[in-house]
Amino acid sequence: MHFITEDLDAYVVAHSENEPELLEALTRETYQKILQPRMLSGHYQGRILSMISKLVRPKYILEIGTYTGYSALCLAEGLQEDGQLHTIDTNEELFDFQRKYFDASPYGAQIHQHLGPALNIIPQLSYTFDLIFIDADKVNYPNYFNCIIDRLNPGGIILSDNVLWSGKILENVKADDFATKALLEYNSLLKEDPRIETVLLPIRDGLTISRKL
Repeated sequence: MHFITEDLDAYVVAHSENEPELLEALTRETYQKILQPRMLSGHYQGRILSMISKLVRPKYILEIGTYTGYSALCLAEGLQEDGQLHTIDTNEELFDFQRKYFDASPYGAQIHQHLGPALNIIPQLSYTFDLIFIDADKVNYPNYFNCIIDRLNPGGIILSDNVLWSGKILENVKADDFATKALLEYNSLLKEDPRIETVLLPIRDGLTISRKL
């Protein structure tokens, strides 16, 4: 979803950092072989994730929703030298695809894949995190927040993707549209929870930055 004209959007992308060659290759192969390639973070949002990670300089990153690994590689660019990124997904068919690109990057040894429901896996992880990226099933966004908020270090950042949901958050919500209902609840939760401060950015399909106080 674009909130500015296509020409202006193209100008914004052209005057932002170039997409690394490895991520260009990942994008091409995703579009050639994988279902729902629009789920990729993509060039522009990927550079935003990279920049935020470089500003935070996290030691431990948690990603909920790996897909083909694009966003994980962007976030890994800001890791400390001894840092780790833990990424969780339920699609075992993408595991080897992700690993191929992780190992082709400088961050392969720092990226750890977890397969299964995030709400089951997160309590098993022994780390607290400096940066958390949520980009998985929308119905569970409020549950993910409640699961990770006590695992986020003070000053740590939560990035939440797709929070504008193609504008559906402003429409009359159908009774069976559980994803939109969950996002409305989640957006209110981020705004009202006194443990964090939040700004929602109209980037692509909506990206929220929340900082733990």
